[in-house]
Amino acid sequence: MELIVHGKHLDVGDALRTHMKDKMEDINEKYFNRAIDSTITIGPEGGSQYKVHISMRVGKDILVQSTVIAGDPYGAFDQAAEKVAKQLRRYKKRLRDHHERLEEIPGEAPGFLIKENVIAPEKQDDSDEKEEEVLGDGEPVIVAEMTRNIQKMTVSEAVMRMDLAGESAMLFRNSKTDGLNMVYKRSDGNIGWVDPESSKAQAAE
Repeated sequence: MELIVHGKHLDVGDALRTHMKDKMEDINEKYFNRAIDSTITIGPEGGSQYKVHISMRVGKDILVQSTVIAGDPYGAFDQAAEKVAKQLRRYKKRLRDHHERLEEIPGEAPGFLIKENVIAPEKQDDSDEKEEEVLGDGEPVIVAEMTRNIQKMTVSEAVMRMDLAGESAMLFRNSKTDGLNMVYKRSDGNIGWVDPESSKAQAAE
């Protein structure tokens, strides 16, 4: 497994780098043993705190991610690594079954790329003169552009990938209907599932 360590405004010494390497290799061997690579970003965060972000790629477009802020670099990393281990432990069997299923497919159907934009939040006027927030009528300000590979999968697999990546939503192509679907984390703690194709079918009846 390839390990990449990025120090943001921080010189990562050999001792800490070795500690990270040993820990991530132990996690990979214990819970999956098929991880492709891991990327660790560490740096100071607000005074005496340190922020660690771990992204571990355990399969095609499957990421396990965690972020922790703690009072020392070792503590922040150990807590972030434990979060990764906990997620792999939770989904160990399903990840193994998923990998074996893909190996049996003689040429996995590729996903497709979509364009994803990151837009700046609307500015709000907090003055007492305005009782309601007034939104601008112009186009939103795009601060970043990227491409995302949308894969075909089941709803349960999409929920698993969303949880592993620590994301709040996951766009995917439903393996049953071949239509675009989305799962997302609701504010009440449940998972929402958006299925436009099912809505079309009901409307046509």
